[in-house]
Amino acid sequence: MNPLSKSNICSNIHFQILSPKGDSVCRLQGFSQPPELFQDGHLLIGGIFSFRTGQDYVVNTFQTIPKVRKCKNFNFREFKFAQAMIFAINEINRNPEMLSNVKLGYKIYGNCGTMDILRAGLALMSGLKEEFSDENCTKSETVQAILGHSGSRPTIAFARVVGRFQIPVISHFATCACLSNRKEYPTFFRTIPSDYYQSRALAKLVRHFGWTWVGALAVDNEYGFNGIAAFIRTAQEYGVCVEYSEALSSSDPPETLQRITQIIKLSTSKVIVAFMSHREIKLLAAALYKQNVTGLQWIGSDAWITDPSLTDSEGHSILVGSLGFTITKAEIPRLGEYLRQLHPSQFPESQFVRDFWEDVFDCSLNQTANPQKQPCSGFESLQNVESKFTDVSELRFTNNVYKSVYAVAHALDNLIKCDGGKGAFPNRSCAGIRHIQPWQVLQYLHTVNFTTREGERVYFDENGDSPARYELVNLQIASRGTMEGKTLGIYDASLPDSHQFVMNSIPVPVSVCSEKCLPGTHKVLQKGKPVCCYDCIPCPAGEITNLTDSIICLKCPPEFWSNKRRDACIPKAIEFLAYNEILGTLLVLFSLLGVFLTLITTLVFYCHRETPLVRANNSELSFLLLFSLTLCFMCSLTFIGRPSEWSCMLRHTAFGITFALCISCVLGKTIVVLMAFKATLPGSNMMKWFGPAQQRLSVLAFSLVQVLICILWLTITPPFPLMNMLLFKDRIILECDFGTAIGYCAVLGYIGLLAVLCFIIAFLARKLPDNFNEAKFITFSMLIFCAVWTAFIPAYVSSPGKFTVAVEIFAILASSYGLLFCIFLPKCFIILFRPEQNTKKHIMGKTSNSDIHY
Repeated sequence: MNPLSKSNICSNIHFQILSPKGDSVCRLQGFSQPPELFQDGHLLIGGIFSFRTGQDYVVNTFQTIPKVRKCKNFNFREFKFAQAMIFAINEINRNPEMLSNVKLGYKIYGNCGTMDILRAGLALMSGLKEEFSDENCTKSETVQAILGHSGSRPTIAFARVVGRFQIPVISHFATCACLSNRKEYPTFFRTIPSDYYQSRALAKLVRHFGWTWVGALAVDNEYGFNGIAAFIRTAQEYGVCVEYSEALSSSDPPETLQRITQIIKLSTSKVIVAFMSHREIKLLAAALYKQNVTGLQWIGSDAWITDPSLTDSEGHSILVGSLGFTITKAEIPRLGEYLRQLHPSQFPESQFVRDFWEDVFDCSLNQTANPQKQPCSGFESLQNVESKFTDVSELRFTNNVYKSVYAVAHALDNLIKCDGGKGAFPNRSCAGIRHIQPWQVLQYLHTVNFTTREGERVYFDENGDSPARYELVNLQIASRGTMEGKTLGIYDASLPDSHQFVMNSIPVPVSVCSEKCLPGTHKVLQKGKPVCCYDCIPCPAGEITNLTDSIICLKCPPEFWSNKRRDACIPKAIEFLAYNEILGTLLVLFSLLGVFLTLITTLVFYCHRETPLVRANNSELSFLLLFSLTLCFMCSLTFIGRPSEWSCMLRHTAFGITFALCISCVLGKTIVVLMAFKATLPGSNMMKWFGPAQQRLSVLAFSLVQVLICILWLTITPPFPLMNMLLFKDRIILECDFGTAIGYCAVLGYIGLLAVLCFIIAFLARKLPDNFNEAKFITFSMLIFCAVWTAFIPAYVSSPGKFTVAVEIFAILASSYGLLFCIFLPKCFIILFRPEQNTKKHIMGKTSNSDIHY
């Protein structure tokens, strides 16, 4: 974050010229407006409050510079906010443990109207000097932070502007959720919760009482629109229907108020949620009172629910019993005493203080200006005056102002007490104490975390918001005739959802059209009836709702499925071919049986390795073929169990290589048979070119081709485990994805090529003399092999889930058993049960006259 120097601010707010000496000078354009309340200090804090709230309606033509508008009426609460700010600053200045040797000052404006509030914000940002030069621009006139405003709309206006200059803005009352947008308002903080939480709290309140048919009213600005929109969104989640949603502003023509009054009068809902300020609710209450509209349950926002001025409004009686959330009460020691000591002599330049004094005591401080009033005696005192200004029995928003001042003070104190190498700036550096800039205060405001005397923690989250904690109040007429909020419960957004809202039970009206829909069902509107009249329909499979009166069913996440009651998502059943299921166990047994039979065959051949039958059938290739068949049976085990990254790569490559080795051995044996027959022909020298060395090399070469294919497959796009959620909706199939179908097809294709080649050669040698009848067995084994793998393709494609893997294992076992039985079973039968045929004479045949060695 780059600091903005005073000269930067000058160039943006003032008009820059060159003096006769050539120096850069900034001169303020237009006129400067002094603050209403001012105290000099080493560091200044700005404040913007509206001491008056009424204005004459004026349309600016902008043909001339708009002047500061004259404000009417008195807003004692806003004036109390300003005095609470001054009280806190004076309290900090007297505290030796905080900001020692540094005096805080203040500039407080009491403007009303968004345009003049924005003008006040610019004045606090740029200072009041008429002219700046490079020489006198060293002492900053800019405040270190701005406190205020009470309204969201004015705060939005000036916070967006001063935020560009990295000046912190801390509001005690601006609750619009839009102000939490850090991109638009990067320097905004508040000691009051965002309306986001209040809107949700109001929706929960409506749900708590079972109201499903309500009206919604909002003030016609960002505060009202954002607040009521958030409420409606949350209320709809809870199954609450909104009969109407209207907006009203105190500056609207009378026709708008009359139209909304008529809507309320003709509506069937008995509950109204009003996200308004005290000005709009007073107008509405008066209009409804005149038309004798009663029996309504009002739900109010914190902007009006505890406003003391409601008592003075016409028709306030219809608001008795209103419910709403407001921030918690607090006590500020000695503030009441300070307010009662207020005197115009303390602020001699403040016109508002004089007007306030004259209004309270009905006298004139300036007889010339107000000749109709009696002059003030000078002995007037607020000590014995009971007014809204001196009333400190319910300090809610005033306490927020108090906390705002202390938040700035703590940020300044931490900044000044920064130890070298532990700062919040680049390279852990600290700020220059003599030239503290607002952007530096902004950095430290993010880390403010302190506890008030009453034990309340004060801190800001990443959006500049304070913790959301409210009191639920019920407006009642107090003994002294005023309307006061009686606390019924609390709402704390920091707690778990089920513990956020706690309240005492009170009698409330009932407003429903249909009974509540239990969890697992959702509401379906009844044709031709109001939107809150509905039937309860069970949620479809795969969708749930765990809310009562839900209007929609939510789809479960991809890895979950709905339970039978449709009120919870449970993890989908994970399916794969496991060892402990019947199918997996049977396949394992058949695989192990194949391994066992192969080992038995190997043992038989090894024990009879010197016999003519074993030697005549190329014992070396036979043992290699038996070894490869053992691997073929064992590789089927890799297809069983939970797929993993290694098992997926191993199962297909091991299958491909072992079968390639197996078929290569069979192919070698077939070629040997054919070559041996050719060698018996006169003048043939074929066996010379296909001896044992060539046989080994051919098997190695045929197998290495498959190894190379598998290496390329694993290098480019290897197989990997996949959670297949598309095949079945209610369960997940764990399987191995080939990575690329080309790799798998190449492996199968190469095995098929070897098998077809072997089949052709064996087929050509099938009619050789009986001495070489091994070709017949190889032909039959290859026929079985090709038939199995040809049938495998459609069976593999059409098999669902784990049965796909079972089909593949079956094909491996079937082809392996076919090779084992067709090639080796006849020989084992002769070796074990027909030893008389296991002689050289029988092998060579009676008609043979040649001495052939194999």
